[in-house]
Amino acid sequence: MNTRRRRPPVRRWVVIKTYRALSTAPVERIWWKLANLGDLSWHPLMARADVPWGLLAKPGILFEAVSRLSPLRMRLFVERVDQGEFLSFRVFALPGIEEQVSYQVHSTVLGTQITYSVTLRGWLAPLVWSLIRPHAERVAQRLAQAAEQEAQRIQPI
Repeated sequence: MNTRRRRPPVRRWVVIKTYRALSTAPVERIWWKLANLGDLSWHPLMARADVPWGLLAKPGILFEAVSRLSPLRMRLFVERVDQGEFLSFRVFALPGIEEQVSYQVHSTVLGTQITYSVTLRGWLAPLVWSLIRPHAERVAQRLAQAAEQEAQRIQPI
């Protein structure tokens, strides 16, 4: 007879959300804007990163960034890079929360589609999500706008 008691299942909070935006800028321009870790001027959640401008994302890079919402410093780890198509980060901001962010860029008949996905895990996920949600909704659109503005500025008239 088994006398050991089973532990109750641990309740893990998980938030998964995906946002999409369509851009007229070419895939290469959007990818350059996204993969350039030193240029976060377009990002509504991150103000700046402690990397030189022009450093391109490669798997295994660990760097720090500062949030626009607070003076909180975050550590970001580049998990996976498929050149010109997919980029994922693991974000370490606070104990009690695990955040994974991924971007996917691909060409469609209507333009270039940007997909931005956020996954939050941990007991702080509901609180953090309530704070970052309005800004996370704008990430893909702001990337598209920044790439379009840069493409217009570079194109000869």
